[in-house]
Amino acid sequence: MTNALFPILQLSDSQFPSGAFSHSFGLETYISNGTINSSASFRKVLEIFLANQFVYTDGLACRLAYEGLEIGNLEQLWQLDQSLYALGMARETREGNRRIGDRFVKIVSTLYPNQVFDQYNMELKNKNVFGHSALVFAIVSKHLGIERETAISSYGFATASSLVQNAVRGVPLGQTEGQKILVDIQPLLTDIVNRIMLLDETEFGIGAPGLEIAQMQHEAIDVRLFMS
Repeated sequence: MTNALFPILQLSDSQFPSGAFSHSFGLETYISNGTINSSASFRKVLEIFLANQFVYTDGLACRLAYEGLEIGNLEQLWQLDQSLYALGMARETREGNRRIGDRFVKIVSTLYPNQVFDQYNMELKNKNVFGHSALVFAIVSKHLGIERETAISSYGFATASSLVQNAVRGVPLGQTEGQKILVDIQPLLTDIVNRIMLLDETEFGIGAPGLEIAQMQHEAIDVRLFMS
């Protein structure tokens, strides 16, 4: 039997080939306009992103998807997938999440096959859903017997790690600076998971206007390293 720790470590690796390395989700806008110009300023924006957009959208979606799986309600997953796509105010963000999600589903379902992934791939093929990494983390975690809190924690860390590695290239930051940020935000990630576990379903999708505007403005940047 596979040790459940290993898949979580694998999926949380910023080098996992999901395509997330091509997306800054608006952070490059802040780099371009000078809001992010150092390790400290990047960390501040990252913390805002995690404590707002991640908590109320991706993180809560991961929890709700896991809970849907616990009662065998796959329709809840497909509705979450559609809602996540609709919640992307910026075109690049919607398409970025779709590309990452679609690739993530295909790779992870090959590595850790199960019936839910089979159904997800069928829904994608029939264009009933778009694909999202939050649901992938929930599906593979439930399949491997990983608890909800651990699944959400791993997903949060994977999100942070990917954005940190992109900041190393984009700001730029030193590799050690990037790793120091990942250490420093660990208490925040713990707090974020605790918050997500207490949220009501009606709070799903609460937005962060500043981040959403930055994500929209990204299309107009003259020189870009990232697709979003």
